[in-house]
Formats: sequence, structure tokens, C-alpha cells
Amino acid sequence: MPQTPADRIRASFTLIAPQAAAVVDRFYLNLFAAAPAVRRLFPADMKQQKAHLLAALGLVVKHADDLGALREPLLEMGKRHSGYGALPGHYAAVREVLLATLQEHAGAAWTSQLEQDWRAAINAVADVMIQGQQSVQAA
Repeated sequence: MPQTPADRIRASFTLIAPQAAAVVDRFYLNLFAAAPAVRRLFPADMKQQKAHLLAALGLVVKHADDLGALREPLLEMGKRHSGYGALPGHYAAVREVLLATLQEHAGAAWTSQLEQDWRAAINAVADVMIQGQQSVQAA
């Protein structure tokens, strides 16, 4: 039986999880290099932020087969991100850097199918977060 996108996402995360701290460190290093303007949106001390990202990734992996279950928390997260100064356009940079960082740490296990699976999940998360942002801006 073919694996589902959720199965593939979970398997890849299991592979990457032992390197979680390095993955998150590398993600932010790559993000700030690729999009230096976003650095100002983050605190000077990134320890808590990195923990939040890792927890968020864990939730996406856990609910990869039903991201709709995360709708309300993602809407709220999008509202908070609006207050930090995040713009809808920032999500594309985050997506591309996250995909590249996951690929770097997954090594030979990374496939074009796995990239498509992760891209779809990240886009689904970003779409809901952007809706949350837009609800704040429309109010």
C-alpha cells in the first residue's frame, strides 16, 4: 500500500528529530541570510522562539493527516504574527528556507515527493495563518 503524504512527513520528521536543535538553528541562520529584513521581527534571544518553532513543527507532523484540526490555533497564531509585523509575503520565504533546511538535514532520504508533501502542509498552515492576519487587519 502506498504511503500517504502524512506518513511520509512523519517518517521524515522521525529521521530529522534527533537533529532538531541543529535543524532549528540552521533554519533561522538561513532565514536571516535569505531575508535579512525579517530579523527585526524576532527577539534578540531566540531560545524561546526556537522552542516555539519546534513545537509548531511537531504539531504539523502530528496532525499531518488532518491539518484542519489546527485551524483555530493557526488563526490565533496568524493574529499574533500580525502584531509582530509579519506580512503575508514573509510566508513564502519561511516556506522555502524551511524546505531547504529540512532537505539539508534529511540528506538522501529527501525526495521530490517528500518536498511536495511538506510544501503542501506548509502552504496549508500558512494559508490559515494569513487568514488570521487578514481578520485582524480587516477589523
